[in-house]
Amino acid sequence: MKLHNLTLLIPAKEDPPDCLLYVLNELKSYDVEKIVVIPSNTMLPKNFKFEKIKVINQSKNGFGNALIEGIQEINTDFFCIFNADGSFNPSELDEMLRLTKDFDYVFASRYLNNAASDDDNFVTIIGNYIFSKIGNIFFNLKLSDILYTFVICDTKKTRELNLKSEDFGFCVELPIKIKRKNFTYTDTPSHERNRHSGIKKVNAFIDGYKILFKMFKLFFNKKI
Repeated sequence: MKLHNLTLLIPAKEDPPDCLLYVLNELKSYDVEKIVVIPSNTMLPKNFKFEKIKVINQSKNGFGNALIEGIQEINTDFFCIFNADGSFNPSELDEMLRLTKDFDYVFASRYLNNAASDDDNFVTIIGNYIFSKIGNIFFNLKLSDILYTFVICDTKKTRELNLKSEDFGFCVELPIKIKRKNFTYTDTPSHERNRHSGIKKVNAFIDGYKILFKMFKLFFNKKI
């Protein structure tokens, strides 16, 4: 599949090497401009061949920090945040990229009509509903799945957002700042697959608190 002018940004620190290899091998048939992998403890075998990989050693810690550092390395007009756990389906990239003709940002959603998730549970469904509702009420967002970070972004405009969250607060900071900048966005149905291996990286209570704190901080301080 030809997906010109698109970089896949893959934060891979917490994912086991076999899972990252599974994802990269699946992506070999997709003609992306470049794949940026951001590992720390995750290392690729020396005999692994894939000429479109650029490996960046993350200098700090955190999911959001990995993405912030990676964005600075991207040269294509668009990039997509892409998990290294095998839950995102690359076959959905074509439709998402097509929508960038009309929108600056395209968010995948597990909760629209014709969408689904093989990895959701009661806690994540309720948590996402609450955070999405807060985002839509407090910030006038129109997103059905605010915590799902499968999203294609305009590279230049994303750099203008001055993103700062180095943890999972990044998930809500991104759409809130997109809205404040009046950049255009939409969401589209997605089918989240079961992770190939590894465990869920988000702690429902600890990370949920951090995300909620970030939302309130952004609500009361419009200059952040």
